[in-house]
Parts: sequence; structure tokens; C-alpha cells
Amino acid sequence: MSTATLKPLIVIPARMASTRLPGKPLADIAGLPMIVQVLRRAEEAGIGPAVVACGEEEIASAVEAAGGDAILTRPDHPSGSDRVFEAVEKFDPEGKYDAIVNLQGDLPALDPNTIAAVFQPLQNVAVDIATLVAEITDPEELEDENAVKAVVSLKEGEGIGRALWFSRLKSPWGAGPHYHHIGLYAYRRAALERFVALPPAPLEQRERLEQLRALENGMRIDAAVVDTVPLGVDTPEDLARIRHMFVS
Repeated sequence: MSTATLKPLIVIPARMASTRLPGKPLADIAGLPMIVQVLRRAEEAGIGPAVVACGEEEIASAVEAAGGDAILTRPDHPSGSDRVFEAVEKFDPEGKYDAIVNLQGDLPALDPNTIAAVFQPLQNVAVDIATLVAEITDPEELEDENAVKAVVSLKEGEGIGRALWFSRLKSPWGAGPHYHHIGLYAYRRAALERFVALPPAPLEQRERLEQLRALENGMRIDAAVVDTVPLGVDTPEDLARIRHMFVS
């Protein structure tokens, strides 16, 4: 997959506050803090430099001790997108990088090829934001409000389609595939700047899904289909599962 027309920068937002797993970025996984494991996956993607947007000094110290680039940001950002944008402006004030990946800091086992895949939709110049989806195969997931669904216009055999909606409820109606939204984004830099300047939108607040702010303001999001949903770390049980994966 070529990104010849783009100059990508991967930014990983991280903060210590976590309701279910406090101090999550520094949790040890196979001898490294989780945030460093995520940084390694970003580096392995090989699409551009990777930096960590840190909400606290202790995260920055851990990243720098591992040889990574850390950008200290305000601790009180309302979202990861806002943290990412501040880090981009500090790391690259000249605007050399024109495409930004927002990579969650709790995906230490993410396949690096998945990071590269999120750039595919941006090859279409009409697309502002790119993201990823995977087909839902578990019927229980369709009824799980914690699993965000993406309504994507996809013809049979196509791997990229326009995202028309995101919801916590099963959607759309009728026979056909349903897609799990994977919260990994690639923005054109100008689109990210516009996005973080927008106020929260009514349906965004109702569904508690930040990406709806973009759709409500006329921005175009396209999604690429990948095979699996990466395992994130939100709870102590998730952390134990990931640790087991790394030693297996």
C-alpha cells in the first residue's frame, strides 16, 4: 500500500487516568510499559515517525527511557483527538506531515499492518478522515452497546466504503453484513485541525461517539475493512490476557 502522496505521522495519546485500570500506560507487558509496546507496533508499521502525546511526566519519562519521542501535553484535554493535535503542532510546527494517525495507547498487540491499512481510504482526495471496520460474526456483539457499529456503504467485493453513521445499536436494518468500528483514525492534517475546533455536536453527545461530530459537520469518513478487531486493554482481565499472549 503506497502512501507516496502523504507524509504520515503516528501520534499515540496517553494519560494516566483510567476508570477501570488506573496507570494503564505504564502497566508492564513482557518487560516494557504498555505505551512502549504500542510505540513499537507503530514503529514496525514503517509508514512514518511515531510519537507519544503524554498527559503526564511519568509517561514521557517511560517513553524517553525506551528511546522514543514523547511530547508533553496539557493534562486536561477533553479527548484524545485534542491531545493528538497539540502534540502534532509541537512536534511539527512547520507542517511537514500532512496526514496524522491517531493510534490508541491501549493496543499493544496490534498488527502493524493494521496501522498501515488505515491510510488506504485517504488515497481518495475527497476523504477527510479514514478509519477501520471488521465484519461482526458474533450475534451477541450486535446487541452489545459497548461495541460500536459502523454503517458503511460497501458493494460486494469492495474493501473500502463511505461511513454514513456510527451507533451503539445494531444498524442498518435488513439482511447483510454489520461492521464493528475500530477506533483507529487517519486524518488529513487540515481535517484534524478543523475537527478539534468544532464544538461537540448534538448526536455525538447523544451516542457518546466523537466521530459523529465530523459527520454532523459535513466531513467525509471512509472505512477500510480488516479481518479482525484488535484486543484492547481496558480492564485487569484484558491486561492478564495480553500478558499471556506475549509470553505464549
